[in-house]
Amino acid sequence: MDKNIIQNNLKNVLVDSNLTSFGTRVKGKVRDIYDLGDTMAFVTTDRQSAFDRNIALVPFKGQVLNQVSAFWFEQTKDIVKNHVIDIPDPNVTIGRKLKVFPVEFVVRGFLTGVTSTSVWTAYKSGDRDFCGNKLPEGMVKNQSFDTPLLTPTTKDIDRDEKITAEEIVAEKRMTQEEWDTVSNIALSLFKRGQEISAQHGLILVDTKYEFGKDENGNIFLCDEIHTPDSSRYWLKDSYEANFKNGKEPEYIDKEFLRLWFKDNCDPYTDKTLPDAPEDLIIELSNRYIKLYEMITGDTFHVTKGSINERIIKNLTKKGYMK
Repeated sequence: MDKNIIQNNLKNVLVDSNLTSFGTRVKGKVRDIYDLGDTMAFVTTDRQSAFDRNIALVPFKGQVLNQVSAFWFEQTKDIVKNHVIDIPDPNVTIGRKLKVFPVEFVVRGFLTGVTSTSVWTAYKSGDRDFCGNKLPEGMVKNQSFDTPLLTPTTKDIDRDEKITAEEIVAEKRMTQEEWDTVSNIALSLFKRGQEISAQHGLILVDTKYEFGKDENGNIFLCDEIHTPDSSRYWLKDSYEANFKNGKEPEYIDKEFLRLWFKDNCDPYTDKTLPDAPEDLIIELSNRYIKLYEMITGDTFHVTKGSINERIIKNLTKKGYMK
């Protein structure tokens, strides 16, 4: 992507959708969600979330996330049905209304991570039981697991916490049958994701999935799948050499923006945050677009003009708005 295009669109970002004729909006960290009766409208904005708050607006981010998910939903629909009914706009998905399980299905292919909740942090401190998974001795950072690990977390209002399969069933978050079914689906999705990513020069390192049930008890994949926000990707060609030489994998990631905020303020407690430098926002937008093109094999398509106006036009054309 020509960075001049991103530069020219720094102000042309989707902050809030405000589709008043759709009714009440539930504002998430990145998505605006509207209840349309039998269905839901998911509008993916350009908000960049970190530290439990919005830290920046990144051109084209919402379009990338929505369209990457659309790609993966299509590539995995033979494994499990998904919530997608229609994608009337690059930033919008019309989906089924589901009762979402209060569990996030995190699948990890490698011993990595730097946060307090990462499997590498736990392993380094001596923990060999991670969400019910028994980890062998002698592993090193960024090493692949023989078999990907399923490490679920709670999906709660306050914060997500690690949880085991036994606890999920005991707390009635899912029945044993539901857990058995969905856990197998999650591992199958991850396997498919790794296979397709490898064909496109990427390693799908880890990710998370969400599932829900319709009124008849049928299970669907929902929310997002294998996006740059929900997943970690490494560049495939350099991984082996870097791993053998004790170097970190090459990645296309948003971590550099998080680090800038940590270096320039206290993003957890400061009431007002400084504006991120334009060059960092442009670089992050470029990384999202690069990942889109690598994952899908398609050229990213830029539309001109107001995103909100385009969304309203497309939703009206499809009959979702009057």
